[in-house]
Amino acid sequence: MLQTPEYAAAITTGAVRRGAITEQQADERLTLLTKRQATLVRTPPPFIHAVLDESCLHRTVGSPQVMADQLDRLLEFAELPTTVIQVAPYALGERRPFDLPVRLVTLPDRSMAAYAESVYRGHLERDAAFVTAVMTAYHQLQAEADSQAATVAMIEQLRKGTS
Repeated sequence: MLQTPEYAAAITTGAVRRGAITEQQADERLTLLTKRQATLVRTPPPFIHAVLDESCLHRTVGSPQVMADQLDRLLEFAELPTTVIQVAPYALGERRPFDLPVRLVTLPDRSMAAYAESVYRGHLERDAAFVTAVMTAYHQLQAEADSQAATVAMIEQLRKGTS
């Protein structure tokens, strides 16, 4: 949801080059990302609380300009009134509860769902017991992650290094 189109394209291009996905799958992923990102500008806007692993800020994806634009995108996201962004620092080590992307979503009927992605597919779970376990782990991650202010300071410092 927070990736610039160029950053996402660099990731999918890498997956195609490794033979992990086809060109068609890469195009489908980029189209889906564009559709998902359109929900960010709806009225009323969704509340989004994102916790990013520190590695995604340090690992260069695409060119230096692609990375600079991605860091700028994260800073813009942090300024929105309905968003919170935090970084889960390397220091969390084995306490980091997730190895792959996880999304918790409140549906229009106020029920919760969890969406987890692997390299090859996504899985939507609505079972309350599973969603509660994921939510508990996510709240623990939020509590241990850097504050939004510290996260923004880190991104700004890294951004200076990409100029």
